Amino acid sequence: MNRFLLGAPALFTLLSCASATPPSPPPAAVTQAPRLSAPVEHAVAVTELRPSRKQVVQGIIPHTVRLVVSEGGKARRTASGVVIGSERTPAGVSSYIITNAHAVEVDDLQDPKMVVTQEHQAEVTEYPVQVVAVGHVPEMDLALLRVPGQELSPAELATDPELELGENVVVAACPFGKALSLSGGMLSQVEWDHESKCPKMVKTDAPIGYGASGGGIFSLETGKLLAIVEGYRTAKVGFAVADKDYSFDVPMPGETFAAPTSKVRKFLESKGYGRLLVRASEGGSGQTAQR
Repeated sequence: MNRFLLGAPALFTLLSCASATPPSPPPAAVTQAPRLSAPVEHAVAVTELRPSRKQVVQGIIPHTVRLVVSEGGKARRTASGVVIGSERTPAGVSSYIITNAHAVEVDDLQDPKMVVTQEHQAEVTEYPVQVVAVGHVPEMDLALLRVPGQELSPAELATDPELELGENVVVAACPFGKALSLSGGMLSQVEWDHESKCPKMVKTDAPIGYGASGGGIFSLETGKLLAIVEGYRTAKVGFAVADKDYSFDVPMPGETFAAPTSKVRKFLESKGYGRLLVRASEGGSGQTAQR
């Protein structure tokens, strides 16, 4: 009896535990899909392929000519020039060359002949030219020549802001009446007109020689025409040999002065050839302007 009474509470407890509702398992953790980050766009830097120094120079060469003024079959005067434009008209195609006014003076010659030449290695091509416009020296030492029947490669004119001190340049000319010659340097001076706000004269330290007048000063970065060589300042050097005095002029470094493209534009517009500036500003070989 006692054993029964002692065991009853335990049995009850067991029955109570068995009948109790088992605890529900803890809620499972909600697994979220991993968030995909926005696609990353990788910026690929595109490097602009700029032409090499040699390529720029090779593009400048076709713009340059040698000017020869002869009398009786003998050369009396030589200079240089730059092809500035070309056009097609009902009368045909023509090209135009800018040079110096003092280079085309022929008042002291009888029956002069004027031609320009271009060279490619051993080949020399000669073109007869006509003087169509001349400026007054020294204020406007520029002249315009016409090459009938030819479509030459015109240079592209730089804008005024492109004329900066320290700009690396190449001078393309034909000094001493010889073959095309190149010399390098920089723009050593830019003189500005305070009224018009335009450059009125530039200098370069690139060395030149007699006959380089009318040659072009080109940017080595863009290949554009910056200025037309007008001349250079010289220093007289004297010495004595065997009781005889000798002297000669030596070009002064940094004293090669030139007419900037603003002056070229003014000259062409004043002479009625402003139409050439459209193509001269756009550049490009073989471009022609419709009149």
